Amino acid sequence: MSTEDLPETEKSFHRNLILKKMLDRWRNAHTLCLWQTTLSQRRNPYAILRIQESMVQELALANKQLLMVRQAALHQLFEKEHQQYQRELSQMGKAFYVERF
Repeated sequence: MSTEDLPETEKSFHRNLILKKMLDRWRNAHTLCLWQTTLSQRRNPYAILRIQESMVQELALANKQLLMVRQAALHQLFEKEHQQYQRELSQMGKAFYVERF
């Protein structure tokens, strides 16, 4: 028997039952995951320390790289604005003062 043949209240009950089962499965999987995480943390604390140290190093390198990328993007933006100002000044017959050595 398909769900289309059922009255509306039975469809709602069937939907609620399916959602409850799904929620129970998710809770069980979440509990199992937490249990395995705490178990692995108790088993090898030195491995966790090594992983945390490597994560700190990776985050420092990622932050440094992000800074370099942002600086490069800012430099490109400034260069683009400078060129725009040069075009606007040249249309007015003016220019930036550039000291030549």
